[in-house]
Amino acid sequence: MPVAIAFALTCIHAPAGATDKSEAEGLVVKSLATVQALSKDSDFAAMKSSLAQARAIIVFPRVVKAGFVLGGSGGSGVLLARDADTGTWAGPAFYTLRSASLGLQAGASSAEMVMVVNSQKALDSLYTNKLKLGAEATVVLGPKGVAKGGPLGADFVVYSKVKGAFAGVSVDGSVLDVRQSLNTAFYGKRATPTDILVKRDISSPEADPLRVAVADAAK
Repeated sequence: MPVAIAFALTCIHAPAGATDKSEAEGLVVKSLATVQALSKDSDFAAMKSSLAQARAIIVFPRVVKAGFVLGGSGGSGVLLARDADTGTWAGPAFYTLRSASLGLQAGASSAEMVMVVNSQKALDSLYTNKLKLGAEATVVLGPKGVAKGGPLGADFVVYSKVKGAFAGVSVDGSVLDVRQSLNTAFYGKRATPTDILVKRDISSPEADPLRVAVADAAK
């Protein structure tokens, strides 16, 4: 009986870690696809321009309007940060976007989203705290096509794609928060955003293609 119980407990607990690991790996792969697709799209030329001066980038391969993700609208994504001195990108760290009301266009239920982080203060806040967009940090929608200058005065600039086309998505009131379980699962040990993005003590070759794609998009 003890052996049977031990086996049952193993079966119960193993899938949770395996699920977090596979979800984290899937987010990295999907985020790579999102970065590559948007950076090649002429509608997102302004995104590439703003990335050249960005502090960081948050990629959400899929945010949903329906209320079944973490108890409300939103999704999970990855944060990569650029070293101000060397220009190299580190990450990813895993985050969630939660919203009581995600501003998608009529008839749309999901979108791909890239958030360009312009402010060091906002980026530093993301390392240790939940951050409410619109209240604790300014956020604007990125322009379509080629923009002169761009809205670099805002802490965050949001670029999004709905049903294959550029679309403005309002995220005012949404909350960005660390998804620690995915950070731990992806790196195989406890890894905080500070470890990954500031100290750069922790990295993974699995994320090399994503970092390269972000660096290329920022050129």
